[in-house]
Amino acid sequence: MKINIAKTAGFCFGVKRAIETALQTAKDNRTVEMLGDIVHNEDVIKRVKASGIKKVAKLTRGENKTLLIRAHGTGTKTYREAEALGYHIVDATCPMVTEIHNIAKKMEKEGYKIIIIGDKNHSEVQGIAGQLTTAPVIISSKKNIPLPEIKGLQKAAIVIQSTQTIENADSIHRILKPHIADLKLFNTICKTTRSKQAEIKTLPRENDVVFIIGSKTSANTKRLYQISKTINPRTYRIMSAKEIDPVWLKNAEKIGISAGASTPGTAIESVVSYLKSV
Repeated sequence: MKINIAKTAGFCFGVKRAIETALQTAKDNRTVEMLGDIVHNEDVIKRVKASGIKKVAKLTRGENKTLLIRAHGTGTKTYREAEALGYHIVDATCPMVTEIHNIAKKMEKEGYKIIIIGDKNHSEVQGIAGQLTTAPVIISSKKNIPLPEIKGLQKAAIVIQSTQTIENADSIHRILKPHIADLKLFNTICKTTRSKQAEIKTLPRENDVVFIIGSKTSANTKRLYQISKTINPRTYRIMSAKEIDPVWLKNAEKIGISAGASTPGTAIESVVSYLKSV
């Protein structure tokens, strides 16, 4: 069988930068704490934990401690609390996410209600919301648009979770547009996400079976899987080669592989190695 690996498979710039920042911070500091995980990938989480960084549920006394801000970012309240407690702060927030923060804050100051298109419980979306002085409207899909609230808005600005699909964002924008006189849309889906999603629209057509490698908790991996599955039903989301059922490979001459932005190269290599052995 022929194995075709997507050019965009694996780490994006923001994730790579965050991991490098985390590991270097662990070398330079005795006590490093982090609220949540650096990224959504179990292998990476284990590596960061092994470096000595502690995941904590809440901040305590911060003297002689460093707080590492994860790739998805956090709200301004966390920065203020950490500074007040005496933490030294190292910020590993993805620059693309920081740009979303800046847009949201700027537009709110100009009097616009902020609408976030994204998954309400995702840490990136919570971090964006945490930049604002008033609660934003968070919409995950066209099925859960709060129209009574939307119809009461005169001016609003839309920002988009960096790993959303353009199709989902467009469908929501089209519904909102007739109801808000002054509506501004900022396409804050990151370039890497757009490239990955563009490639995953061709990979499933050119291969008999497609594997999307990444954590079940990874939003961008989930979307790659959803896009591919609609094009090629023989699409499977896996975390490692151990999850591959040999039955999936029956009569498959071409295998396509892509991976989420937080999936390390070692995971991709292990799947390729397995496929070459069967």
